[in-house]
Amino acid sequence: MCRVILLIFCLFSSALFAQNTPFNPIESKGKLYEYALFAKAENPNLTIEDIISNQSDIVYNPLTSENQSVGFSSDDYWLTFSLENTTNQENTYYLETARPATDIANLYQINNNDIKHFSSGDAIPFKDRQVKHRKTIFKIILPKNSEQKFYIHLKSDGETLNLPLTLYSPNEFWKVNYAEQLFLGFFYGLLFLASLIYLFFFTSLSNKTFVYYSIYVFSIALMQTALDGIIFQYLLPFGGYLNDRAVLIAALFSNFFLLKYCEHFLKVKSRTKLIKYAFKVLYVVVIALGLLLFINDKTKELVYPISNVNGLLSLILILVTLFYLRYKKYKIDSFFSIGIFFLVIGLMGFVMNNLSLLPNNFITMNSAKFGISFEVIFLSLSMTNLIRDLRLEKESSQIDALNKSEEISELKSYFMSNISHELRTPINAIMGIAADEMDKNLDNESQKNFEIIKHASLSLLSNINDILDFEKIEKKELQLRPNPFNPKEAIEQISNNWQRMAEQKGLKYNINVSESIPYSVLGDSERFVQVINNVLSNAVKFTSYGTINCSVITTNTPNGNTNFKIDISDTGVGIDVDKKNHLFNSFGQMRLNNKRRFGGVGLGLSIVKHLIGLFEGEINIDSELGRGTKVSISIDFKTLEESQPIKEPVQAKTKGNELKVLIVEDNELNQMIMKKILTKLSITDFKLAANGKEALELLKNNVFDIILMDLQMPVMDGYETTTIIRNNPPFSIIKDIPIIAVTADATETARQKVIAVGMNDYITKPVNRELLFRKINMHKSSVLKIA
Repeated sequence: MCRVILLIFCLFSSALFAQNTPFNPIESKGKLYEYALFAKAENPNLTIEDIISNQSDIVYNPLTSENQSVGFSSDDYWLTFSLENTTNQENTYYLETARPATDIANLYQINNNDIKHFSSGDAIPFKDRQVKHRKTIFKIILPKNSEQKFYIHLKSDGETLNLPLTLYSPNEFWKVNYAEQLFLGFFYGLLFLASLIYLFFFTSLSNKTFVYYSIYVFSIALMQTALDGIIFQYLLPFGGYLNDRAVLIAALFSNFFLLKYCEHFLKVKSRTKLIKYAFKVLYVVVIALGLLLFINDKTKELVYPISNVNGLLSLILILVTLFYLRYKKYKIDSFFSIGIFFLVIGLMGFVMNNLSLLPNNFITMNSAKFGISFEVIFLSLSMTNLIRDLRLEKESSQIDALNKSEEISELKSYFMSNISHELRTPINAIMGIAADEMDKNLDNESQKNFEIIKHASLSLLSNINDILDFEKIEKKELQLRPNPFNPKEAIEQISNNWQRMAEQKGLKYNINVSESIPYSVLGDSERFVQVINNVLSNAVKFTSYGTINCSVITTNTPNGNTNFKIDISDTGVGIDVDKKNHLFNSFGQMRLNNKRRFGGVGLGLSIVKHLIGLFEGEINIDSELGRGTKVSISIDFKTLEESQPIKEPVQAKTKGNELKVLIVEDNELNQMIMKKILTKLSITDFKLAANGKEALELLKNNVFDIILMDLQMPVMDGYETTTIIRNNPPFSIIKDIPIIAVTADATETARQKVIAVGMNDYITKPVNRELLFRKINMHKSSVLKIA
């Protein structure tokens, strides 16, 4: 009995002490909450005047902790305390109270009959807060030698309501604030980075486990930003309907996708049907809570405690699943178990704190953050093990893959063939029209426009060649196709293209071609141009200001060849010494972390290196970071003609010697281009067939000297048509007629198949007029002249 009386006396004394004793921030012992009282107001319409005049019937009780919680509540609460300043100067303090997501927070400062009112909470626009801070913060100014009374009115919409009272001096406040910013920056940076990384793994591995975890991490990051007031401060500063529900929306998403992630990672569906149904029940509960959230404010108020209980049940279910699977001898990744352990401990502390089952302190208030941080670290380690397991599964399936490799190879070749055809066909039309228009007497503006079209098409064609050549290099099928060509014309053509691009970037472009360069050499002109194009492309791409120099010097060698010494230098970003070893690797830009700045597919120098090797040449790169790059190339070509021969005049054609050509081409634009090219070559006697079947009909009733055959056509393609001409008795008289494949399919497979079915030669689109002229001359005795 004496003990009970003593306890009542102590409580009464504590309340009386808190009610009557002001708190002096400098001299008082203890903390502010020990000097404060709080009360629940049954009447939600009470005003500060009612409170001061004691017209309300509320009963105050002392606060028992620094961050006291009243649980899930939508009731009105009032706090009161007094502060005194015994110094001879005005003092300023910052008071932290309530949670950042609390709806209403009003501070009243009483000085005699003067009442000062300050507002906070997320029910008002952020700009209307007294202190523009994500937390519920008030700035208090205490006059010198004064004692003042304070009242705080707090109200929430059903979520957990805390009643903290923490008083800081300005220096203490900003010091704590900076420390929190550092912690939150690390925490949210870790979450968003993990979310992006796992999303990347999903796109690479197509395993749903990764996307579920990515969404879970992202949604829990959103939930924490809502709880910390960051969403209100930066995304929804005017509050409103969505801001009121942001915490619950993110919480329900995180709950749902945590369950989905664990269900897939632990393979619950195939291992235990009973637990699978338990997961489905919780999915239904989450969806139902999501619907209740948007019905009205009353149902929203119910969602707060139920969602927390459901979150607690979810964690228990995950633990039960782990123990059950271990009991059944299923292999569970140890890092996953550790990660889930930290998550469970952290979220359980968070949920139990919300349910007022744990005391309020820094650890319990931030338990979710600590748990999630450790969880992300350990689950990242478990994901590396998952990637390893997926790799092992892939290796174990290689036996089946080997059986299908031949089919896959054929499909890949077919795909690359189609890609080549579909891309080169329109480019052939564009470049053909541009070249035809440029031969006309156009004004300077029109000539310039068509040159731009032509050079842009050449640049696009070069990129297409890089992509197709990469596959050829992988299969070791890339070969050189020597043909006579004019090196000066080839160099100037590609140089003009990049000169225009450089000048558009404000760069100075210089080119110097040796006067002793031969008129005609034997070599693969397409690959020669590709080498120069790729190096010039890099020079322009990686140079933001300064100069690009291109120099071509030729010297005769004793064996009748011409050595081409090509130097291309720039004043661009240069290359770090440590990264020079990766220059000739495929996708080099990705390794150099330059992809965001400069773009490109990263194959240019890799292909250049391979082509230089085929030319039996040399390439050297001298570069310094921040000062530019110089690429030196040395290639030998067999010299055919030192100077340009005198052109013979165009001979008049007679009916007896005019060449008759059959064009087999299904694309109308390409038909038009071929007609223009042949007309330029003084060939006017030609007929058109849209497919192989039409070509065979024309061959039955007409005499032709040569056939220009497309490969991919409807009804009957070029391969089948050629096979019929070479082998079927009805065409035995013309079975040796020259057939030149003119195709947009630039793959090595197509080239080999062309020769295999009996065609005489092969030329790719876009069609080079002079090359076509030489091919026709090569396979026909009639000597033609270029118009």
